[in-house]
Parts: sequence; structure tokens; C-alpha cells
Amino acid sequence: MTDPQVMNRPRGLTDHRALSSLGAGAHRLYRRWIHELWSGRRVAEQLVSPDFVGHLPNREVRGPAGLQAEIDRTHLTLKELSFVVDVGPIVDGDMVAARWIATGAGRNGPVRYTGNDLLRIANGKVVEYWSGTSRA
Repeated sequence: MTDPQVMNRPRGLTDHRALSSLGAGAHRLYRRWIHELWSGRRVAEQLVSPDFVGHLPNREVRGPAGLQAEIDRTHLTLKELSFVVDVGPIVDGDMVAARWIATGAGRNGPVRYTGNDLLRIANGKVVEYWSGTSRA
């Protein structure tokens, strides 16, 4: 099913000042997303909208509380979880894309994952998120 908001969103910006401002804000938001939120700080309410939808492999999470609970579960399983951004973030309009590498300690020793994030931003917050993750 196609989300009409995504299909009907404006393509491109002609005001380079607006594009630069949006890009800088999106970069800051993504840095907080990966280095604070996904590193275990409880900042979901600051970064995602109340109507947030996260499209994770095999499930969806909704709202700041749903996302924070998902991250908390991740940190219960993987200790000392840390992230390095490998590519990006790349900003195009209201979309942000990045590739990351995560390392941590699992039950049986060190773990390493790679992943891709795609975020849609509105009014300075993440409203939608798609993620793909692979064990490296």
C-alpha cells in the first residue's frame, strides 16, 4: 500500500537557503538519532513525532514510546552498543538516508551489524522510519 503523504510530497526545493537550512537541521537530527537515541539515551519524545511510524523488519512500531521500548529491548540484548556512521547522512527534501556500523557485546561475545536508515522528517521531527539491518 502506498502512503499518499509520501506520494504527494513536493519534489525538490528551489530556495537554496531553505534547502541549506533544512539540510543542516536534518543532519543535526540524524546525529542525535544515531548517537543519542540508538545509543541508549531516552530522547525519543524529543526526536520523533507523536504519530511516528517505524517500519522495522517484520514489524512496525508507533509513537515515541513504542520506539523507545524497541530501543530499550535492543540494549537489553546487546550491551555496550555503539554506532559509527559509514555513509551520510544524505538529505533530499524531507528524507534523510545513512548507512551505519554498530558494535556491541551479545550473549556469546562481540557482535557487529551494518544497517541503512531512511527517515522522513516533518516540523523538525522524525515522522517515519525504514531500517534494514544485517549481521556483519
